[in-house]
Amino acid sequence: MKRLENRVALISGAGGGIGSAMAELFAREGAAVVVNDVAVEAAEAVCARIRGHGGRAMAAVADISSAADVDRMFQAVERECGAVNVLVNNAIWSTGDTTIIEEDDAVFDKTIAVCLKGPYLCTKRAIGSMRKSGGGSIVTISSVNALLGVGETAYTAAKGGLIAMMRLVAAEYGGDNIRSNVICPGTIETENCMNYWKQYPAGYAKLLDMYPLGRIGKPEEVAAYALFLASNEAAFVTGTVCVIDGGLLAGKKFEV
Repeated sequence: MKRLENRVALISGAGGGIGSAMAELFAREGAAVVVNDVAVEAAEAVCARIRGHGGRAMAAVADISSAADVDRMFQAVERECGAVNVLVNNAIWSTGDTTIIEEDDAVFDKTIAVCLKGPYLCTKRAIGSMRKSGGGSIVTISSVNALLGVGETAYTAAKGGLIAMMRLVAAEYGGDNIRSNVICPGTIETENCMNYWKQYPAGYAKLLDMYPLGRIGKPEEVAAYALFLASNEAAFVTGTVCVIDGGLLAGKKFEV
């Protein structure tokens, strides 16, 4: 039996990168996948790939920082697919984010709205849906930025807030058979990430040197971790902070 058979999985920000990798993997494992994104073309493209391989997918265009949008999205999903069993809080925004002194207030507000308020709104709505079906799993994508000072003020603040909030969700809703876990990835080889680093080859070489494995991660590797947490294989796993960072937080080998 496939690991997510007969489940409905909603993934925010699934139009590309880690989100699309999770959507396609979850579909292969039997889930009816709801592909959320603010870009309709991106969401539909992921759905088309999933359906092309015989999977089930629904595009859900919504701004997760808007309570009205989130409510409409969940109503549509429950109407067309049934109760949500798996929620992945993945969508991000970090454009223009910088040091706290240089940070623009509007950038800070937008980043917090998408990266922290968005997961709050989606989780709040998902808990109600999961209670209808006897429980579920919430997987939230944070970042090593939450555990290590590596830049981006608003993004770091939001990702740190996610860890605290989602551990509280685990404590408060375990009795409803709802699990909540957080993944903290290091640098991941997404299209947006690589487009940025192509402009700074010397900086990219320094970045790779920070990782004991000598490389950055792949979206499929984060997706595999998320699949484990979403599935019954992790039935006794909740409230955890799971790091997938190629050894970044462990440090570098000391050489004299």
